[in-house]
Amino acid sequence: MNQISFADAEQAGKRKTTRREVFLAEMELVVPWKALLKVIEPHYPVAGRGRRPYALESMLRVHLMQNWFTLSDPAMEEALYEIASMRAFAGLDLQAIPDETTILNFRHLLEASDLAEDIFKQVNAHLARKGLLLKKGSIVDATIIAAPSSTKNAEGERDAEMHQTKKGNQWHFGMKAHIGVDANSGLVHTVTTTAANEADVEQVADLLHGKEEQVWADSGYRGAPARVPHVQWHIAARPSDMAKLPEGRRKTKAKKQEHCKASVRAKVEHPFRVIKCQFGLTKVRFKGLAKNTAHVITLFALSNLWMARKKLMEMMGVDRVQGA
Repeated sequence: MNQISFADAEQAGKRKTTRREVFLAEMELVVPWKALLKVIEPHYPVAGRGRRPYALESMLRVHLMQNWFTLSDPAMEEALYEIASMRAFAGLDLQAIPDETTILNFRHLLEASDLAEDIFKQVNAHLARKGLLLKKGSIVDATIIAAPSSTKNAEGERDAEMHQTKKGNQWHFGMKAHIGVDANSGLVHTVTTTAANEADVEQVADLLHGKEEQVWADSGYRGAPARVPHVQWHIAARPSDMAKLPEGRRKTKAKKQEHCKASVRAKVEHPFRVIKCQFGLTKVRFKGLAKNTAHVITLFALSNLWMARKKLMEMMGVDRVQGA
């Protein structure tokens, strides 16, 4: 199979390919660039009498790197000056680096036009064309994303759109990301967000695409069958209910059933792990639900590409990038 290398002239003599370079080389291959540019282009300013805008593709690439590497606007600008592989990925040189305000304005443009959802849809359409989203079954789940709970800020108050909830014996303040995941591939097909205090089951109808025949969920979704009765539900039993069963064949059978459910349901944890551990979403980055929703949706689009990258590369005849 072919091997693809990603480096610029400055790095041609390096002995070791860094993990960042390998990652960017893989993303270069698997991101559906033309489809994403087509979505954004009608909203992007064209060259006129004023300052010439940066190339749309360069700004999109900068925006994606911000999300992949958890960089603020100032940190992204500095990274473009300091890291040659990131400049090369964005198609920029040292004489033409967008400043932090330009980077901020591009993100605001995407938010103002609700383009994160369109980017997510284009990524999933690309994956569906490749046969990676089958839509025969779904898994639903939610995760809490923490927000600052302190009132020691300029406003003297917490974010009014974030709320607290109790999970186990611990209180959490922030928002929730709710996802519907393809039961076969583990890729995210639907994303919604709420304040952290909304019950998971309240979002369940919005997390299904309507074509699935079966749905898997944890015990927090016990009321889901009444809300969406037309699918076969596989909902985890509460640990307390399992503990009440007398020892014997019935309990042994129930444990096997729970194990089977859990083995399917485990796939829903993979996207959460990617956005939190791989892409660094340990807490909300912005104030308010709208901006954080756009950020979360973008991250799930990128997590789908990350999780599917090996299969996508195989379809291209590429087994690995050089240095991987």
